[in-house]
Amino acid sequence: MSINRFPNDFMWGTATAAYQIEGAYNEDGRGPSIWDTFSHTPGNVKNGDNGNVACDSYHRLDEDIRLLKELGVKTYRFSISWSRVLPTGTGAINQKGLDYYHKLVDALIEQGIEPFCTLYHWDLPQAIQDQGGWGDRRSIAAFKEYAEVMFKEFGSKIKYWITFNEPWCLAFLSNYLGIHAPGYRDLQLAIDISHHILVAHGEAVKSYRELGLSGEIGIAPNTAWGIPYTQSEEDKATCLRLNGWSGDWYLDPIYFGEYPAFMLDWYEKLGHKPPVVEGDMQTIHQPIDFIGINYYTSSMNRHNERSGMLQAEYMNMGAARTDIGWEIYPEGLYQLLRYTADKYGNPDIYITENGACYNDEAENGRVRDQRRIDYLSQHLVQASRAIADGINLKGYMAWSLMDNFEWAEGYSMRFGLVHVDFDTLVRTKKDSYYWYKHVIANNWFELR
Repeated sequence: MSINRFPNDFMWGTATAAYQIEGAYNEDGRGPSIWDTFSHTPGNVKNGDNGNVACDSYHRLDEDIRLLKELGVKTYRFSISWSRVLPTGTGAINQKGLDYYHKLVDALIEQGIEPFCTLYHWDLPQAIQDQGGWGDRRSIAAFKEYAEVMFKEFGSKIKYWITFNEPWCLAFLSNYLGIHAPGYRDLQLAIDISHHILVAHGEAVKSYRELGLSGEIGIAPNTAWGIPYTQSEEDKATCLRLNGWSGDWYLDPIYFGEYPAFMLDWYEKLGHKPPVVEGDMQTIHQPIDFIGINYYTSSMNRHNERSGMLQAEYMNMGAARTDIGWEIYPEGLYQLLRYTADKYGNPDIYITENGACYNDEAENGRVRDQRRIDYLSQHLVQASRAIADGINLKGYMAWSLMDNFEWAEGYSMRFGLVHVDFDTLVRTKKDSYYWYKHVIANNWFELR
């Protein structure tokens, strides 16, 4: 048995995203987003599911705040639905949308919970997509306008901001692999989008500083960790590309003002390059206050020229998996944190997502999800190790507060600490909820 302790000021939390939990997709002036369009198109989402109702958190806000309060979290990470506050992405503000988020933020503050706000968690207003979406540079100005509205409206209440959640997903998973909205399969488009969102990020950070707000602002890439199958130079280069695809490609321009050369060279070898215009890299290269790390899984890979764009062949090593099929490799979290700290000058880091999909159902009013407890505890051991190793890890946010609309998987995959019956919307606290509550209350846990 070992006891893992955390600093007294460690920010324990949990996280959600607007489209995954809110529902009320066409109420109180909200405009459609690309996820409304995508999920309403047959064949895009498992079982034809959509986020029309989701967890109905829009109408059950008080109940969900009580869940957070009882859990004892110090912070709650949520996202704003851009089209709920600006129905067409720009222009007229929807006051009822703002009122909802004021109610949420005020309730959190009243309960002593720090709001941790994500501006963009994938739900681009459809009106902007109709003009070319993130592939069109006009989206940069639209995002800047939206961010400034949010900063001016909530800057005195919200002290922690994330510009973009998982930019790799919104660029490549959505526009090269075609799995998420809007569902395109165009490598150059994905590279264009990855650049445009970085410029939009930089513009938002500049606006935040110019407004003189006193909080913190950062970005949250998703960074799975690729492990070389052998120590050959080819295998190591392959995994460097795999990791760089989702991490370095976004963080290097922010911290160093330039894209990583190994990724630029690779894209140029394939006949592609980012659409950089004069001034872009200076705009992206704005100091940020923290990096958010979203970590779920790692993979073993080797070089294979026939294995996709990155020439990375996945090697099945027989590791345990969660119910969504992702390998469980807790040490990858420590390795990722160590790499990030070493490369970017040991910045403040928050683990803004970490969790596991286990589809345990409620039986007699209880959800026994020991596998999730095991997963979380194994990863928290690595978080504790990182802190002991001098990494500036400031907080941990479990994904997710509750089972929700899991994007292209619909309602078939459950990540929550709270079980949601998607027919009745009844919430049931899982065993992992009570375990995490104990961790937060005591600032330590035992690994047996």
